[in-house]
Amino acid sequence: MTAAQMTAASTANPITTVGILGGGQLARMLALAGAPLGLRFLVLDAAADACAAQYAPLVRADYHDFTAMAGFAARIDVATFDFENVPADSARWLAARKPVFPNPRALAVAQDRLAEKSLFRELGIAVPAFADVDSRAALDAAIAKIGTPCILKTRRLGYDGKGQFRLRTAADADAAWSTLGAQAMTVGLILEAFVPFQRELSVIAVRGRDGEFRAWPVTENWHDHGILSASLAPAVVDAVIIEKAVAHARAVAEALDYVGVFALELFLVDGELLANEMAPRVHNSGHWTIEGAETSQFENHLRAVLGLPLGSTRMVGHACMLNWIGALPDANAVLCDPCGHWHDYGKSPREGRKVGHATLRADDAESLTQALQRVAHALGREQQVAAPIHALQDSRTGS
Repeated sequence: MTAAQMTAASTANPITTVGILGGGQLARMLALAGAPLGLRFLVLDAAADACAAQYAPLVRADYHDFTAMAGFAARIDVATFDFENVPADSARWLAARKPVFPNPRALAVAQDRLAEKSLFRELGIAVPAFADVDSRAALDAAIAKIGTPCILKTRRLGYDGKGQFRLRTAADADAAWSTLGAQAMTVGLILEAFVPFQRELSVIAVRGRDGEFRAWPVTENWHDHGILSASLAPAVVDAVIIEKAVAHARAVAEALDYVGVFALELFLVDGELLANEMAPRVHNSGHWTIEGAETSQFENHLRAVLGLPLGSTRMVGHACMLNWIGALPDANAVLCDPCGHWHDYGKSPREGRKVGHATLRADDAESLTQALQRVAHALGREQQVAAPIHALQDSRTGS
C-alpha cells in the first residue's frame, strides 16, 4: 500500500474515541468490549483509583468541573456514562458540544424515582403505590394513604439499598424522618408501598440510533442486603410474562428516545408485573451476556451509541452470574470448572463493594445446576446458589 493509499484508508476509517462519564467496573468492561471494534476510550471520574483507568486514560475531575469537562470533550467523538448519578446538567452541558447517548433527558428521568415512576404510570405500566414526600407532615399523609409496610427512599442518588428506610408500622415514621428527612430539600424523598413479590426480573435491552430495539432473554435476580447476589438467564417464567416485560421495556425506550443499553427491573406479584426502576446504562444483571449471548450488553451498547448495526441478543445455552461483594473468593474454583468464567474488577476489598463476578454457562439447565453445585461447594457458597438452583430445577420439572 502506498503512502497515499494509507492516508486515504486512515481518513476513511478514523479511530473513534468514546468518552465515558464514570470510571467503575462498567466503564472498564465497556473498554474491554470496545477493543475488538478498534475503539479508544477516555474516562472521566473523580476517583484516583477508578478501576477503568487500568484500561483507558483517566481524566480525574468532578462532573461539575467544566474546565476539565471542556478538555474531555475536545478529546472524544461521542460520550456515554457508566453511572446513573452523573449530574444531568453536566450531561446536558456535554451534549451541547459532543453527541451523548443515552440522551440527558433519559438520564434525568431515570435518576429521579418520582419522575421515573410517573413515566411508568403514564405509559400504562403498573407500579407500586407511591407519593412525593417533602415534609414531615407529608410523610404522615403518605403513610396514611399508602399504608404499611412501606419504604421511604431518596428520590436521587440511592443505589444498592442505600438511601432507604423500611417502615413496618406508622410508629416508624419518626425514625425514618430522623434518618432521611434532612435530604427532603436536597435530593427529595418518595414513599413507596412495600411489594411482597414472588420473583424479581430484569429486562436488559438495547435501542439503536435508528430506533431498532432488541432485548436479551429476561433475567431473574436475587439480592442480599440490597445488593445483587445472583442472576439467572433465561428466567423460568411464563411466556406471556416475558412478552409483557419486553413490551414494557420497549415502551420506555421509545418514550425516552433512548439510545444504548438499559435495564428495566420488575416485580412479579401474583402473575402481574410491577415496574420497580430502570437503570440508564449497562447493568449488573446483564453481566452474563459476556459469555452467555451472541453479543454482550457492553458491545451492543457501544454499537448503539456509535450508530453501528446492533448485534444478536440470542442466548447461548443457560447462564448464572454470581456477584462477589466485599472481597474476591478463590478464583481457582471457578477457573478449573469447564463452565466457569472469572471477572476481577481490579478493586481493593471493601465491605459492600462489588469487586468482581463469575458467570457459569452451560448448554442445558441440568449441566448448569451441576456447575453451580460444584463451584458453590468449593467456595462454601451454597446459600448464594440455592435460589438459582431451585429455579433451574423448576425449569426441568415444568413447575
